[in-house]
Amino acid sequence: MSTPTTPVVRTERTGSTLLITLDRPEARNAAVATGLTAALDELEADPELRAGVLTGEGGTFSAGMDLKAALRGESPEVEGRGFGGLTEAEPAKPLIAAVEGYAMGGGFELALACDLIVAAEDARFGLPEVKRGLIAAGGGVIRLPKRIPHHLAMELLLTGDPVDGRRAGELGLANRVTAGGQAVAEALRLAERLAENAPLALAAVKRVVRAADGVPDADAFAFQRGEMKTLMASADVREGMTAFAERRPARWTGR
Repeated sequence: MSTPTTPVVRTERTGSTLLITLDRPEARNAAVATGLTAALDELEADPELRAGVLTGEGGTFSAGMDLKAALRGESPEVEGRGFGGLTEAEPAKPLIAAVEGYAMGGGFELALACDLIVAAEDARFGLPEVKRGLIAAGGGVIRLPKRIPHHLAMELLLTGDPVDGRRAGELGLANRVTAGGQAVAEALRLAERLAENAPLALAAVKRVVRAADGVPDADAFAFQRGEMKTLMASADVREGMTAFAERRPARWTGR
């Protein structure tokens, strides 16, 4: 059963995964910050939900900023959380982008803000902001050179030209590349695979990866030691070890 978050963002529970759909096809799913923020809050608040999948309705992931709305003075950002309420947020739970059709500008930046990307082979990824006198300031300029080799990132950023899903896979931008129309199904399967693992450990992985970005190894290891101390005191670690010894699937509680 679908739960409306706003008129332009839908959420639907599929097993332990929350499917978040930008549902504004008439505007090529230009991101609506308040709706996406509410959907992400729903994902984070429910302990039964282990991962999220972000996608778009009507064969388009997202065209990014709604330029008409911006001209009316509407902000595409949420304070402290960035474009679409996502690009500067730090969700604890894994988030997977399922990209069909266009992920352009801010839409590409929303995908880059996710932990994993599943792309249809005919999807289109691009950061065309330079063609409009701007830069990809929702994380594109910052994140893309960390995801793919420097010169390839610079080509995409300086030309503004797009690549298709198959090329995104070759570059290492996409974890999975599917036939057209299959990205959401594959992303949901991947989310359920993640959900087999301990939720506290998944969240800790994300925190350590963020904390280790650009800092000396000694600082990263110091942060990681704190995370490990917390995990070792958790019920989930005891359950994981017991399940291994008893040769059965673990029953995680997130505590």
